[in-house]
Amino acid sequence: MNPILECYGLTKSYNKMYNALHNLNLTLDRGQIIGLLGPNGSGKTTFIKLLNDVLIPTQGEIRINGMTPGVETKKIVSYLPERTYLDETMKVKDIIQYFSDFYDNFSDERAYQMLDDLQIDTNARLKTLSKGTKEKVQLILVMSRDADLYVLDEPIGGVDPAARDYILSTILNNYNEKAAILISTHLIQDIENILDRVLFIKQGQLVLNATVDEIRTEQGKSVDALFREVFRC
Repeated sequence: MNPILECYGLTKSYNKMYNALHNLNLTLDRGQIIGLLGPNGSGKTTFIKLLNDVLIPTQGEIRINGMTPGVETKKIVSYLPERTYLDETMKVKDIIQYFSDFYDNFSDERAYQMLDDLQIDTNARLKTLSKGTKEKVQLILVMSRDADLYVLDEPIGGVDPAARDYILSTILNNYNEKAAILISTHLIQDIENILDRVLFIKQGQLVLNATVDEIRTEQGKSVDALFREVFRC
């Protein structure tokens, strides 16, 4: 089975003096939940935007299922950005219909089940919902697609602890071995137990690419403890 993601010499410069990403080489296989970890300004969001064709590399290349990011990869990548992008005047049920019309791989049934589990009113307009509930709606939309790669930028940052476990179980239960999930987050302790692999990015460079089991066996530490050591938190 082909890797879902490959990067070769990936570099993104915003000016001559600053590389947000520098010479990143990476291969990720399917069937994994991967944590993309690093402090603010490390290059995580730049990397995510490059994967989703929001930014264009300065040098190097990205391949998603063997393809350069673009129209075809957007059909198989389900992306949750850090900031909301939805029309807040729309009702939740109308947003569901919009996604269903737009994406061939969107499951209405899955979306409505998750909305019901979280007791979100589908007749409510998005602007009337709390910030945390809006973020839940966005995550539901993303996880209701049968994608090959899910890219989640801070998916649990704004939700209450009571809903966090449900959201993490939703992530676990709504992808298959042919897919991979890439999660960027600061809440390492909250997601460590669902991760298979972690990537540490520091000042635009990949400084660690290891499985969680390797870290625990070889380092004798949790991912959170190693992160604090590497980044001196």
